[in-house]
Amino acid sequence: MAAQSGKNMLLKLDADGAGSFLTVAGLRTRALALNAATVDTTDAESAGRWRELLAGGGVKRASLSGAGVFKDQASDAQIRALFFGGIIRRWQLVLPDFGVVEGPFQIVALEFSADHAGEVTFDLALESAGEVSFAAI
Repeated sequence: MAAQSGKNMLLKLDADGAGSFLTVAGLRTRALALNAATVDTTDAESAGRWRELLAGGGVKRASLSGAGVFKDQASDAQIRALFFGGIIRRWQLVLPDFGVVEGPFQIVALEFSADHAGEVTFDLALESAGEVSFAAI
């Protein structure tokens, strides 16, 4: 597979809660982290005292993040409303030529910053709030 252009990795939010996905405007960076906690089942009879783990145990979670230029567009207004309302909504991360990660997420951090001689930027962090799916493209 050839290298992919980062601009094609899109973060989208379900703007109306009915499956109408809107691309988050102004993002320069996007990231996805998938994690699964382990359940340690090691005991005194574990072979060689090596740690043993419970297959399929533990809590799974996904984190999405992005940073970019504040453009004050429709997606910015939606993000602010979701954050201040503590609302959980469906989000998608489109990974070009790979697939789409989709599920319910809550915005857990929203930061705005600016330099005197520069543009206003924002950082966004989301945490999964239910089952997350993956669909290959």
